[in-house]
Amino acid sequence: MKKLLFLLIATFSMSVNAQIITGAGATFPYPIYAKWAEAYKKETGIGLNYQSIGSSGGIRQINSGTVTFGASDAPVKGDELEKRGQVQFPAIIGGTVPIVNLDGFKPGELQINGQVLARVFMGTITRWNDPQLRELNPGKNLPNSAITIVHRADGSGTTFNFTDYLTIVSKEWEEKVGRGAAVKWPAASSVGGKGNEGVAANVDRIKGSIGYVEYAYVKKNNMTYMKLQNKDGVFVDPDDTAFAAAAAGADWFSVPGMGLSIVEQPGKNTWPISTASFIIMYKEPKDKKASDDVLKFFDWAFRNGGKMSEELDYVHLPDSLQNEIRKRIWSQIK
Repeated sequence: MKKLLFLLIATFSMSVNAQIITGAGATFPYPIYAKWAEAYKKETGIGLNYQSIGSSGGIRQINSGTVTFGASDAPVKGDELEKRGQVQFPAIIGGTVPIVNLDGFKPGELQINGQVLARVFMGTITRWNDPQLRELNPGKNLPNSAITIVHRADGSGTTFNFTDYLTIVSKEWEEKVGRGAAVKWPAASSVGGKGNEGVAANVDRIKGSIGYVEYAYVKKNNMTYMKLQNKDGVFVDPDDTAFAAAAAGADWFSVPGMGLSIVEQPGKNTWPISTASFIIMYKEPKDKKASDDVLKFFDWAFRNGGKMSEELDYVHLPDSLQNEIRKRIWSQIK
């Protein structure tokens, strides 16, 4: 009986001491959150249980109080945050990238502009050898094959970022589809995938397909991406320097809740579909200890996670912005 009691007490003590931070949401930042979490656990013993379920799911989870933080690439509007007693801050910056499955082409060998990209996803350009694509890729042997659109099947901040860009560069897209975490995809030939992982897997599987994912998934899986023409008319490759160029002039506190869009920014080196991924927390959380653990995790990541961010081609927040977030946002969390 004493032995059983000892085992019960030991098991209870272990469960108390095994601290786990809970969060859910965007698949866009999942690779870097996972990398940070692994290093943080080695250093502190505190783990992170992050559900990579999409931005809409993360917002639902934090609103229902089932996690300590939500994560979304589609920023929550300032009045919504105020109504729910929440704050929001960017944690990392990256880019959304068009990817294709076409035999015979290397990453970055094909290029496209925003207007033509919108027409492809509208379904008005349906074959790879369409004159508009040939004009942008002189000398390239584009096949006479059908285009299959691969998009997110779940509510997604990556979709918000992608459609935010298409809405800005294409009047037709703005009028017929618009921006959103989930939209009605107009192309007749289209397939949905859950998460960035699902879109990447479907593009890898379907010949002649085109989709959009966060760049870390492109790099990790060596996927074939397209160069994209930016606002200055330059065709650029996606990487951390191009995402950083897009974020360079951002005035984050000019928008309530820091929910700033950085798509289609000027500059010859900018990637046109750049974005931040945001963290959402309560100002007065029910579990103050758990909330404090989240802030300690992101404080550690801000201070120590820069090299890891670079390895995955995310853009680490500059020290000055980190300090402003600590003073102006984290100070509101009691």
